[in-house]
Amino acid sequence: MTKWLFAPVPRGRVALLRTVVYLFAALDLVVFTPWVRAHGSVDGQLYQPLWIARVLHLPVPTSLLVQSIFWLLLVAALAAATGRAPRLLGWTVFLLYFEWMIIAMSYGKVDHDRFGFLVALAVLPTCGAARWRDREPSERAGWALRMVQLAVVATYFLAAWAKLRYGGPEWMTGSVLARAILRRGTELAHLIAPVPYLLILAQIGIMAFELASPLVFALPEKWRLRAVAFFYSFHVVTFSMITISFLPHLVALLAFLPLERAADRVAERVRRLRERRAVPVG
Repeated sequence: MTKWLFAPVPRGRVALLRTVVYLFAALDLVVFTPWVRAHGSVDGQLYQPLWIARVLHLPVPTSLLVQSIFWLLLVAALAAATGRAPRLLGWTVFLLYFEWMIIAMSYGKVDHDRFGFLVALAVLPTCGAARWRDREPSERAGWALRMVQLAVVATYFLAAWAKLRYGGPEWMTGSVLARAILRRGTELAHLIAPVPYLLILAQIGIMAFELASPLVFALPEKWRLRAVAFFYSFHVVTFSMITISFLPHLVALLAFLPLERAADRVAERVRRLRERRAVPVG
């Protein structure tokens, strides 16, 4: 088990993931969760802190607190994306984003697509310095990526467990997808929804996929990458049907991919393009 948890990966892989994660954290603030800033102006009696917020005795959000976290987090995330001071800036981003999520989710709705992303923010600072082109194997980087992978798979598996716990096996034969399509379905969803038993089959498929998701760790690399491609396609279909994106989860899902290989291919194509342009004509 220890060997599996600490299986070395190139440092460049974690460096690339770190850049994407921190850039997304900044993008999330200004594009996907800017509505959190409005919670600073909400009556404090509406604040129902999550369990962890109660344990840590975190304060009731105020306008000053929320605005301060927004700007500090934005600056820290952009700075962390450069790869400098990975531990100092990494821990800063994690703590600020953690509080940002507590403020976001303490007014009724809790999104489970943030779990893998939060784990990524928590473990990436432990990797230390790393550069995109660094191919030296690192057990520390391997452990960090493994933790993110486990969190991603836990998101799927525990989602299925929650469905069975609160909805029972009847969840698979109920009207969950039908209600979702009525509330926020796209034209594509309304086009295929009338097909007899299709939504029921889709719900059974979702349950089977989520329960079987841990098997991804037992697959050889080639098939594991194909399974991850299926994970992404699942979310593409979900978005095309009911416009639920799971973007933070998709960023965390990158922990399964050999990002350094993709970077090498891009660098090679750029090099060849430059060489072609440098060749004199005639």
